[in-house]
Amino acid sequence: MKRDFGKLARKNVKLAKGKWAGELSSHQLQVLRSLTENYGFAVALSDLLLLDGGWYVTHAGLLRLAARSRCNSIRVEQVRHFCDPVAGRWVFKATVYKSLSSKGFVGYGDADPSNVSLMVQGAELRVAETRAVNRALRKAYGIGLCSVEELGSFSGSPAAVKSHEPFAKSHSANGSNNGQPRLRDRLCVLIRQYNLDPTLVKAYAADFCGTPTLKDASRDLVESFIFHLAASAKENRDSLVCKLNSYAQPVEVKL
Repeated sequence: MKRDFGKLARKNVKLAKGKWAGELSSHQLQVLRSLTENYGFAVALSDLLLLDGGWYVTHAGLLRLAARSRCNSIRVEQVRHFCDPVAGRWVFKATVYKSLSSKGFVGYGDADPSNVSLMVQGAELRVAETRAVNRALRKAYGIGLCSVEELGSFSGSPAAVKSHEPFAKSHSANGSNNGQPRLRDRLCVLIRQYNLDPTLVKAYAADFCGTPTLKDASRDLVESFIFHLAASAKENRDSLVCKLNSYAQPVEVKL
């Protein structure tokens, strides 16, 4: 198995260099090799994502690891006294049993409209369950990486943005808010999720924000653009791609 994972590690490095060109350091590649050889994560299957210089594991990657490791079972239950269906607030407890004799590894996950993206608002129950399972699996298999789905990141609802408006104005578009991952990270996830051209997305963002470049835009404007991009991609990706293509620079033909 180690030999197979060694081959996978070489393949992952090659794919990562193409997927995250210009973003990878030798240290990050070393970490990728280690993660692959220890857990068998595959970049081609989106088991791992690189966000702001750090590796994050995905829900799919954790489930595939559990299957490879012959995980015995995963039990999930609501923590009812913390749930509020009317407010869309849910808390789950997940317990992973690696074997029949396992005492279980426990993880909790919560979700409400303030810490999920617009794309999944209304599905907070399922998000909370996923986060609980992810945390339990990471404990069970000794994975020190955070999972993408656990980030409150992709995150804040419009109401949450308004509640932090005075604080946000003192930060640049890429600054963090309330300790959460940067807006740039959230934008990168959308670009990778919907396979969009990052250069065209930046040009569209600058136009949307009414600034010469994206880095000149305020945090609130960038936040609004991310919400807009997420909604557009979910509703009609083809239409969004056509819109992005309108920002492509024409090629000058020399005679």
